[in-house]
Amino acid sequence: MREQKKKGTRYPFWFGGASSMWAAVFTHPLDLNKVRLQTAKKPGNGPKPGMMDTFKMIFRNEGFLGLYSGLTASLLRQASYSTTRFGIYEELKSIVKKPNKELPLPTLIALSSTSGFIGSIAGNPADIINVRMQQDGALPPEKRRNYKNAIDGLIKMVRQEGLTSLFRGVGPNSGRGALMTASQLASYDEFKMLLLRSGMFDDNLTTHFIASTMAGGVATLICSPVDVIKTKIMSSQDPAGIVHLLQETTRREGMAWAFKGLLPSFIRLGPHTVLTFIFLEQHKKIWRAIYSSDDEVKL
Repeated sequence: MREQKKKGTRYPFWFGGASSMWAAVFTHPLDLNKVRLQTAKKPGNGPKPGMMDTFKMIFRNEGFLGLYSGLTASLLRQASYSTTRFGIYEELKSIVKKPNKELPLPTLIALSSTSGFIGSIAGNPADIINVRMQQDGALPPEKRRNYKNAIDGLIKMVRQEGLTSLFRGVGPNSGRGALMTASQLASYDEFKMLLLRSGMFDDNLTTHFIASTMAGGVATLICSPVDVIKTKIMSSQDPAGIVHLLQETTRREGMAWAFKGLLPSFIRLGPHTVLTFIFLEQHKKIWRAIYSSDDEVKL
């Protein structure tokens, strides 16, 4: 028996990134709404805008295409961030996994955290552009950056702010990436394994949907505070640094800022997580159908 059959089928490194990019196409308006909510300021003494208010405001001021502001940056982010984290995670699992044995949850968490940390560093430049392009339409005209697309944004950012600007906020972003990947990938693998072990589920679309929905809920709850911090840092023009930024935010909004946009975060991250894993499982299914023989597959 060949080594591939002993260790299980190995899939291309880019499967996770491609699946996340497809998911981003469908969920980008929700991601845009989340960023606008997280960076919105309270209008005088009036109530803070809600999720539906934000959608209406975007549609009224920017039109339907405004819901897809920054899509190129979102796709570039997934191409860099998710390709790296999914690819490294699967590679690490293939290295440490023993034949016919499932990896325990602590091991999955350790491997996925490492993958997410590295993936966030790789995707940090695109992440900054993504946040900026999504927020741009909500800014006064004189403060808008007006990036044409993600590549134009990267070029302008380097020219105007230097190379170090590409890694602004990389600390909280990499921390968020580690938490996100651990709560998303590790929990999906664990939930899927528990469902299959119960004997009531097969390895099919229903199981993938349930496991990914549960993983999306876990990821949203754990990552929301770090996600808000990351968004504020990347969109801020405050030169005083992260500590001053958080102090001012806490003074204005109280500690509730940590879970600002929690509902839209779940509404966005839940479908994104579900679609990502469904696309990923379909990629794998097609790959297995094509390469079902014992022949070694070179990736």
